[in-house]
Amino acid sequence: MSNVSRLCHAKSMVTVNGSFPGPTLYAREGDRVVVTVTNRAAHNVTIHWHGLKQRRNGWADGPAYVTQCPIRPGGSYVYDFNVTGQRGTLWWHAHIAWLRATVHGAIVVLPARGVPYPFPKPDAEAEIILGEWWHADVEAVEEQGRMLGMAPNTSDAHTINGKPGPLFPCSEKHTYALEVQWGRTYLLRIVNAAVNDELFFSIAGHIMTVVEIDATYTKPLTASTIHLSPGQTTNVLVRADRRPGRYFMAVKPFNDVPVPADNKTATAILQYAGVPASVLPAAPQLMPDANGTGFVAAFHDRLRSLNSARYPAAVPLAVDRHLLYTIGLNIDPCASCPNGSRLAASLNNITFVMPRVALLQAHYGGLRGVFAADFPDRPPARFNYTGAPLTAGLGTSPGTRLSRVAYNASVELVLQDTSLLSVESHPFHLHGYNFFVVGRGAGNFDPSRDPAKYNLVDPPERNTVGVPAGGWAAIRFRADNPGIWFLHCHLEVHTSWGLKMAFLVEDGDGPDESVVPPPKDLPEC
Repeated sequence: MSNVSRLCHAKSMVTVNGSFPGPTLYAREGDRVVVTVTNRAAHNVTIHWHGLKQRRNGWADGPAYVTQCPIRPGGSYVYDFNVTGQRGTLWWHAHIAWLRATVHGAIVVLPARGVPYPFPKPDAEAEIILGEWWHADVEAVEEQGRMLGMAPNTSDAHTINGKPGPLFPCSEKHTYALEVQWGRTYLLRIVNAAVNDELFFSIAGHIMTVVEIDATYTKPLTASTIHLSPGQTTNVLVRADRRPGRYFMAVKPFNDVPVPADNKTATAILQYAGVPASVLPAAPQLMPDANGTGFVAAFHDRLRSLNSARYPAAVPLAVDRHLLYTIGLNIDPCASCPNGSRLAASLNNITFVMPRVALLQAHYGGLRGVFAADFPDRPPARFNYTGAPLTAGLGTSPGTRLSRVAYNASVELVLQDTSLLSVESHPFHLHGYNFFVVGRGAGNFDPSRDPAKYNLVDPPERNTVGVPAGGWAAIRFRADNPGIWFLHCHLEVHTSWGLKMAFLVEDGDGPDESVVPPPKDLPEC
């Protein structure tokens, strides 16, 4: 626990090694990484290494009650994993309740020695972590929402590297500044570590060139503003070639539906060397409207995998398994809630119930009764998914249900938003895999027409995809990583309501096609 002050408010909160955000983890492609996590807080905790595939080694993945039991107060656990076939910017965060609001940091995986970037080498690099700040304890915020059966309170500010910037009170010590030398090029590794908000990011007077998303290289894409859903990362090149001065870096939320959100703008400063701090920063350039749906769709439609000889886009062209998962916001009965009901969320009308034994441990040990491997490939009923909002029949079926997938099967998953209660955008993260976003669109997915529009040549490769409000996203991946892998919304409020499930990917027949044995210090539930 650390005492931290922002916006003239001080509080005690969970941190890693006393810092907020936590320390950056640096590695090279091919490294073995060993991290000892000791829990000195009063909360149970786990750490997830977001975007690292953990090949055959789900024991190091981190989601509580999915691949491991939590690390109890006073306990320790050693995360031991290899960084194989990956390079770029990822991040780590707590993966239990809302602790990731304060327990998070960047992961920088450099290319193997002697391997250059597939873009001009930058003169310097910096990590830019976008987040949120609550005056209250985040666990208390979540608990209050749960007890009331309602959405929890929104954050009080956004942050850039843990600091809200000079547009907020008491900001003298709480503004991040990045000093640059005129004429040099900088690689900014940008992480959206926000708990619930999609974010726009821009730098006054400067153009960014996107060269990587979610630790996969892209064709260069120039933009004055970029968009990131929670969980996503973006690397951009920025050349310091403007008139020497001080320029605002700005972050503001994207929210295209009428639901409560923190609509405040956080700022940091791009500071040219030799310019006095007394110089007023250039104002943030005009960013898209908060409900800039068109901008967001156009930005993501322009993203393309690099698809070079060294970094090919290995898109599965034939599909063994077609899945359609509908995303719903629901209302379930709640005897203890003031109005007799609570908000819930579901995939295919199933609200996921977290077990009290880790799913991977139950699967590996043959423990029965913990889960059922019968998650449906399609919703229980067809309807006009994105038509007029539905206000009746909003209950769900609770259950701990997994989808069993054959080893090495090629999978296409269409994530379809619905108008149950309201349409809303949803970022989904798949553990253990990257996938290709082969298509996305507005309205209802049409299986007879939309696949003809897929990009099967150079689609963006990600680990977290944004499903547009009132729309759909189609992803493809090859199930070549055995184990149990979480799929969940990366808006923590919806995850806590049950918007999640897991895949059980079976072992293959080869010697390197099965889950490795668990470590001896695996925590017990």
